[in-house]
Amino acid sequence: MTKLLVLYYSSHGHIETMANAVAEGVRSAGAEAAVKRVAETTPDEIAQQHGFKLDQPAPVATVEELPEYDGIIFGFPTRFGTMPAQMKAFLDQTGGLWYERKLLGKVGAFFTSSGTQHGGQEATILGSIPFLLHHGMVVAGLPYTAQGQLRLDEVTGGSPYGASTIVSTDRSRQPSANELELAAHQGKFVAELARKLAAA
Repeated sequence: MTKLLVLYYSSHGHIETMANAVAEGVRSAGAEAAVKRVAETTPDEIAQQHGFKLDQPAPVATVEELPEYDGIIFGFPTRFGTMPAQMKAFLDQTGGLWYERKLLGKVGAFFTSSGTQHGGQEATILGSIPFLLHHGMVVAGLPYTAQGQLRLDEVTGGSPYGASTIVSTDRSRQPSANELELAAHQGKFVAELARKLAAA
């Protein structure tokens, strides 16, 4: 069975919610989905001061397990148009996998969030793609078969680069039904692509 990892970092729970929707999309394609997160590196005192969600049930992933999957869908919020330090610190530990070409030919994709409608969602995903290319991974986005990204009747995330959600500057907005549907669509698309590549 095709096996995918949904690997995320979520400071306030929005990306955690999106990760679970991505995983449901993976499973709807008949693939296995593991949902894991990267470790929180912010000191507990500061994290608590800023209302971080520290009770997330997803287990913390290890770098060593990444080659076990046919594809990896990475999720994280934008930080000034790029990925947060917690995810960067995890990915920076994959040098040994690069040296041994352990991720070569696997599918990779991204989903993200931002506080505002034009808060760097596309830049964050586009700036993360070189990681996949250096590992020889196959880049997957969110095709326009996910027509929810064309909606103009409501504020919504989503672009051809990947699913996303807009959480507002006070983080009060939760992922909408449309954004969760886009996340699920991306999960299904990546799972189907990974299955085709594995069978080739």
